[in-house]
Amino acid sequence: MGARKRISAEAKKEARKSMYFAKLRNVPTSPRKMRLVADMVRGMEVSRALGVLQFSGKEAAARIHKLLKSAIDNWEQKNERKAESGELYISKIYVDQATTLKRLRPAPQGRGHRIRKRSNHVTLFVDAVSSKNDNQN
Repeated sequence: MGARKRISAEAKKEARKSMYFAKLRNVPTSPRKMRLVADMVRGMEVSRALGVLQFSGKEAAARIHKLLKSAIDNWEQKNERKAESGELYISKIYVDQATTLKRLRPAPQGRGHRIRKRSNHVTLFVDAVSSKNDNQN
């Protein structure tokens, strides 16, 4: 590895130490369906978001609920203390498209229709409310 690349990698590694996130990869739902749920909780306080996700009827909500709990645990582990109520919020959440499985479904008169089974990656960042206020000043 070259010197510039090593310096850049070390800088990214240092920046990641102050970020608290969780990733969910290769989820077998379409990104569009997952984004509907992600948009519901973006920017929300964590305990409120957990409640919204728990009582949502969408299948993607259960997956994001589990991911959010993982991100909270990551924050608690890095800070070596329990998160207090109202302390954390979802700073960023985004859904990226993953691989698409292409299948054929038999159709009339010997034809075949293409079926696309989409999947996605979800990345969720949490942050403390106090650091949100520090960044605005």
